[in-house]
Amino acid sequence: MADEFDDELDLNTLNDDDLIDQVHDDLYNGMKDEIVEATNILLGRGWAAERVLNEALVEGMRIVGVDFRDGILFVPEVLLAANAMKGGMEILRPLLAEKGVAPIGKMVIGTVKGDIHDIGKNLVAMMMEGAGFEVIDIGINNPVEKYLAAIEEHRPDILGLSALLTTTMPYMKVVVDTLKEKGLRDDYIVLVGGAPLNEEFGRAVGADAYCRDAGVAVETAKSLIAARRNTRAAI
Repeated sequence: MADEFDDELDLNTLNDDDLIDQVHDDLYNGMKDEIVEATNILLGRGWAAERVLNEALVEGMRIVGVDFRDGILFVPEVLLAANAMKGGMEILRPLLAEKGVAPIGKMVIGTVKGDIHDIGKNLVAMMMEGAGFEVIDIGINNPVEKYLAAIEEHRPDILGLSALLTTTMPYMKVVVDTLKEKGLRDDYIVLVGGAPLNEEFGRAVGADAYCRDAGVAVETAKSLIAARRNTRAAI
């Protein structure tokens, strides 16, 4: 028993390819300390922060997202993975900012007025950040005025609306209709999500898409951002 830790893996002994594979495994298993250590090792080997982000963290969280979407992983495991990813992001974020590396896009996300549930919202926010987005989480119980203030301050590409209660779901339409009234609707991609929602409801409230889980939210956000930028580039 005294030797049970002698075989513990020394990340420093791995070559770059094996270390990246190990990061993906450690993210999958929610091992935050190991992610922090590996991030520092890669930076110490001369890797750019952007390369560490994309090849190690973003790709690792992509794998997590796929297995979450396919029902292989569940919310507790994904929350652990996202928390591990945040350990690496805390190291990389100031380095990325210093280099002027732009995120894929920016998202403001919050739970709508009357609803204090946040697990799903938090999961989407963490998965989006893990995929390379800048995320501004405005919390729970948000009236339309708070959404308007947040988009004015942060100028996001995406506005995310979350609800878990059937009684608060209709407030999503209040937010979208207010954007329309103010001539702002076309400025933002609006994504909605929450357990009682479905695609039909998403269309009914005027959202760009309904996302059934965090993995789908990431895929949808990337797709819609790319489509919007391609359209603008063609004009």
